[in-house]
Formats: sequence, C-alpha cells, structure tokens
Amino acid sequence: MLVKQLHNYGVRSEHVYTAAVASIGLSVLSWLASRTTEKEGIDRADRWGIFVGTWAPTLFGLGNALHQYEQK
Repeated sequence: MLVKQLHNYGVRSEHVYTAAVASIGLSVLSWLASRTTEKEGIDRADRWGIFVGTWAPTLFGLGNALHQYEQK
C-alpha cells in the first residue's frame, strides 16, 4: 500500500536510490561536522552518524520495493 501510494505520487525507484546514496554522504558529513563542533565529544558524533546512517538501508529497501512494483 505504501509503495503503491508513493508510486502514485510520482516517486520512482531511481529517486529513492539517489536519496539512499546521498544519505551515506550525509552520514559521513554529519559525523565529521558533529565531531569537530560538538562540545559533548565524539560519543555524540558517533550517535548522530549512526542515526543518519540507518537511513541508507531503509531507502535501499524502499527503492527495491518500488522497483519490483514498477516491473509489474
């Protein structure tokens, strides 16, 4: 149902794959930025990088679901 709704809104698997790859870069950038600017230290930077890093597998999975839906 979610995949069908996203497809109806015009979201394609290529869009989601691009977002997944971009989230990997964002994870690295956020970790580096947080590591150098956060006063709380590296622990918080690591948690922030891991949080953003979980977006990529989710988006890749959603991209695969959309790709399979598009093949029907």
